[in-house]
Amino acid sequence: MKQFLFIITILTTAINFAANEPIGKISGQVIDSELKEPIPYATIIVNDKEGNFISGNTTSEDGTFTIDKLEAGDYLFKVQFIGYKSYDREISISSDRSTVDIGVISLEPDIAMLDDVTVVAERSTIEQRIDRKVINVGKDLTTTSATASDIMNNVPSVSVDQDGNIAMRGNSNVRILVDGKPTNMDPAQLLKQIPSTSIKSIELITNPSAKYNPEGMSGIINIVLHKNANDGFNGNVNLGVTQGENTRYNGSLDMNYRKGKVNFFGSFGANGGENFNEGRIYNPEEDFLQAFNLLQSRQSYLGKVGMDLYLNDRNTISFYTNQNFFEGGPEGIFRLIYNDTPEQNLSQVLDFYVENLNSAYNFVYDHKFDDKDHKIQLEVNYNDFDEEENSRFSFTGNTGGLAPYTDFVKEKREDLTTNLDYTNPIGEKGKLEIGAEARLLDTDNSYITNSEFLNDAEYQYTRDIYSFYTTFGQNFEKWSYQLGARLENFTVDAVYNNEKIFEDEYFNIYPSGFLNFTPNQKNTYQLSYSRRVDRPGFQQVSPIREVSTPRLTILGNPSLEPQFTNSVEFNYTRNLTEKGSITAGVFFRNISDEINQVIIENPEEEGSLILMFDNFEDNNSYGLEVSANYKFTKWWSTNSTFEVYSQQLKGVVGTEFLEMDNTAFTFRSNHSFKATDKLTFQLFGLYRGENQTLQMDMLPFYFVNAGARYSILDNKGTLSLNFNDVLNSQRFRFINGRLYLRKEGSRENPEQYS
Repeated sequence: MKQFLFIITILTTAINFAANEPIGKISGQVIDSELKEPIPYATIIVNDKEGNFISGNTTSEDGTFTIDKLEAGDYLFKVQFIGYKSYDREISISSDRSTVDIGVISLEPDIAMLDDVTVVAERSTIEQRIDRKVINVGKDLTTTSATASDIMNNVPSVSVDQDGNIAMRGNSNVRILVDGKPTNMDPAQLLKQIPSTSIKSIELITNPSAKYNPEGMSGIINIVLHKNANDGFNGNVNLGVTQGENTRYNGSLDMNYRKGKVNFFGSFGANGGENFNEGRIYNPEEDFLQAFNLLQSRQSYLGKVGMDLYLNDRNTISFYTNQNFFEGGPEGIFRLIYNDTPEQNLSQVLDFYVENLNSAYNFVYDHKFDDKDHKIQLEVNYNDFDEEENSRFSFTGNTGGLAPYTDFVKEKREDLTTNLDYTNPIGEKGKLEIGAEARLLDTDNSYITNSEFLNDAEYQYTRDIYSFYTTFGQNFEKWSYQLGARLENFTVDAVYNNEKIFEDEYFNIYPSGFLNFTPNQKNTYQLSYSRRVDRPGFQQVSPIREVSTPRLTILGNPSLEPQFTNSVEFNYTRNLTEKGSITAGVFFRNISDEINQVIIENPEEEGSLILMFDNFEDNNSYGLEVSANYKFTKWWSTNSTFEVYSQQLKGVVGTEFLEMDNTAFTFRSNHSFKATDKLTFQLFGLYRGENQTLQMDMLPFYFVNAGARYSILDNKGTLSLNFNDVLNSQRFRFINGRLYLRKEGSRENPEQYS
């Protein structure tokens, strides 16, 4: 009898213990109710009936989530994400119903928080993800400029100089993608040709994983264009005009028609106008002033047409083409002015006309297997770039025998990229990615001139890259990690005037690693590492001259080697409930075989300079970034960032090797003030501190933009008015120019200025 009672006691204890063991699991997916797209990093909370926190998690890149090890009982389930209304429901876990699949949760935009969010949000927002920062471009008036180049100064970590050259974290070695695809165009030119109204979001990937092409020391900027996929016929129109000393315009039309298994989509964007630039550089050693006045005119048209064919629930075929046409160019005058000897004055008048067509064709086949997130994708991307440049030059004054001449440059680039990507979930927590890629580039460049001092030239450049990558990661309750490596074989050949002048082949490994820790819903810590490469761009290696003025010629260096970067980054994000979030990050980069500009004497022309590129020793750079996305009140919100970068500069100017430390900082702040449900005011300010290059010291500059917008037609339309550079202060100035060679016996610290 005692043994029987003992057995009953043991069984009762075991049953009670089993009843209290964690047996439950909740899963589902979170999407945007209007865009029908996944919402990554949304906060998932499970509380008990008294509101005490039990467990939580964040959604993955595809919006999915899983919370396990839940005891039997009744719970309050909640989903939260900044800019959306919260989702709440009650859930019961029992032995009979231990697994709860909620399915798809559609979060609705919070009108009060996002100022009338529609398909294109009124207010730009910033998302900090595990491997990137995403800026969702809204209708903020300071981002309704004519081109992508115009809005980049509003983007954290990014800066654009007076020539449109883009840099991220103080470094210009950045890779630009459009819809995740590379293009053959120069980044500065590409950004000027994309209408800002065609942009859906901008992704800053400062430490890309091994899955991505390792090019770009500073990382990747991915510009995502609008693409509708809603049922039926949908459209969106944007028009804008900027009136100042010169008028600029931009506009776009986005449309789609989805019926059953077929979705057709298309867009058309245009921008154009004129920009005026002028500058003055004084050289006290030779007592002359170099002045330039340039009027840049342009017209750009961007079209996108494509279709998605949903064969069934597991197979999808997609195709689209981007066609970008550009015409325009600068015309102006360069002058050398000698104060004491005006008979030496020289003027060069130039007139450029450039016409190009950049065509991209993309094909994707997606196959999903039975298991969730188990898939394979084949993608083929072909890019064709054709450009013709006609330029005329004439001279007056002390020409030294220089006669008027014309140049004709024709450039054709073909780039074929093929990717095969495979993703397989390993259990409930792991994910394996494997892929292969082939990139084949072929470039032809011809130069024809009637100048007696210059020669015709032809240049062919071919580059083949074959790579294989794999990554593996796991997600736990509070921790997640990803490790990966990319193997690449690279070959290059350069032929100048039918003579091979350079060839190279090498094999490299590019590892990457990510670690994420989320102890609770308010705090997130991220640590990442990657190795990257900067292969010389076409203009950096082409021996055909790019620009020529009376005192400066820009050429490429065919023997230029790639530079390699090891980058470490740490970020901390603090979620401030429904008020917003603050993110702070630090990074360190070590660069080997660094590429830098070199200014040397022109051996064929006394007193003239050549600007080209060369490789130098190892170098280090580091920086700090702090950004805040905060809503002070129901009517006042801000996106603000502070950035400081420090790096060593090395290079040759003339016959002198220069090495210096450069530290620069930038502060930018964007504020939105909601006066009524329909009327909103906008204020944007930027201050950039002193900055050094090998050639000059850039003085600080700042500017303020202001504007207002008014919603019409039941919030289906918007009228906006914007005032840029209200204080008339956006001027690039420099001193201590090191553009000129120092004469023996000259003053120790001559100043040059503009």
